Amino acid sequence: MSADHDGHTRARRMPALAVPAGAAVVAVLIVIALVLSSCGDRPMAFWRRDAAANACPRPASVTGGEFNDQEAGLRRLRRAAFRGDFFAQLELGQRYAAVRATDKNIEDPIESAVWYAMALTNGEGYAPINRVQRDGLFGWRPLSRYDDCRAWERHVAYSRLDGHLERMTRDEQEAVRDRVIYILSTQDAEGYRTLARLHDQLYGPFGEPQDNREAREAWGRGSAAPGRGGYPAAVGLFQRNDVDAYLYNYLAVQTGDVGAYVLLKDFERSSPRRARYAAFVEAKARQWVAPYEFYPNDAPQSGVPFSDESRPRGDAFDYALGRMTELPFVHVGRAMRYLGVTDAVPQRSSDLSKRQVETLEAMLGHAMEGRLSYLEMVRAIQLAAVNGSSEAQLVLAVMYSEGVGVPADYAKAFYWYSEADRQGSPEAKFAISTYFALGVAGVADQDKAQAVVYRIESALSGFAPSAARLQAVLAQVSRSQRR
Repeated sequence: MSADHDGHTRARRMPALAVPAGAAVVAVLIVIALVLSSCGDRPMAFWRRDAAANACPRPASVTGGEFNDQEAGLRRLRRAAFRGDFFAQLELGQRYAAVRATDKNIEDPIESAVWYAMALTNGEGYAPINRVQRDGLFGWRPLSRYDDCRAWERHVAYSRLDGHLERMTRDEQEAVRDRVIYILSTQDAEGYRTLARLHDQLYGPFGEPQDNREAREAWGRGSAAPGRGGYPAAVGLFQRNDVDAYLYNYLAVQTGDVGAYVLLKDFERSSPRRARYAAFVEAKARQWVAPYEFYPNDAPQSGVPFSDESRPRGDAFDYALGRMTELPFVHVGRAMRYLGVTDAVPQRSSDLSKRQVETLEAMLGHAMEGRLSYLEMVRAIQLAAVNGSSEAQLVLAVMYSEGVGVPADYAKAFYWYSEADRQGSPEAKFAISTYFALGVAGVADQDKAQAVVYRIESALSGFAPSAARLQAVLAQVSRSQRR
């Protein structure tokens, strides 16, 4: 009886044990699914694809800047964004997209697209934070929450950038591309390497690894955008080609960065045909100039200008700025008169009032401190040159030739001589004739005949040194004819 009772008891208890065992199995499966869902192939909160569930908390350095402090907040964000701060770039993209009602007065799709594109090129957005091997449960180990939220931020940036570009004209898209190229070109070797990846088909659309989830989504190869076919406008912003990829790798090497040289050699070895472009790319690099002289200081309806926050870095920049004392101030004064800052041409910096200096600083988008810095003197000449002053263009060309105020750059010098020449400057024609007479580092190949043509045109336009030289040549010719 005891045995029967025990057997009966066991029979009665078995169903009661089966329920919790099944529940435990289900619970384990759910836990495993949650663990796997956070491993980087989908957002951590995959059942809620919204900012509240997935967005990264913004660091204190990029928050703030409410309506009453908008201009100061934008300047603070731009300084950080120009220096590669991922969250500042995202925040600028959002501000200029006018996601918040208080930002409607600064809404600018081009500027928003620029900063979303910059955030997508930024390695801070996709480089793993948790570098531990995934060797946990079943060979998987979840990445940190920070990896997941940054992936979500990049997903949103791709979507918004694509939306902006789809609604733009070709010229507006070109402006976005040129601004991104300019900003990256101010970041020395790392910026040029990023530009190389943007044009290299071996990387994702914005230089990330090809197997990056957001890259695959942008191409339309992931499951995160069903029916969308990816983000074609964003993917097409930078066209892939070996020549441009090679060019930017070469420009990175020209900054003196040792790592860039190693990467250039890896690039050359990565494909048999790439090494054949070496001579062509070298010549092209010597003539390359950034799309802008400095960041466009356009202002939207609000009147808050886009300040150029790329600051000179390194010994070469500091040395060139220090040489501004060698440039007669009258050239800065003429640029300021051309810009409408002053009515007369100031001969010395002390001739300027605090209000006039602040007016220039406001035009440049700089903080209004009322003290004219060497950098603002350079910017005054650059701004006048960009706006069509042939005199400022000639002065800027000389500055690039001599390394005064800006590091010596013969390609930029030749560019500004050419701009002044188009406006009929006889001095510019004479300078260009010298370029062709000597041949300058691949910028202008030696061409004696072309040099003579430019020198004669300069003389006929009334430039005295050239006219005197022409008279001497003509005198020699007439003497030989008499003989």
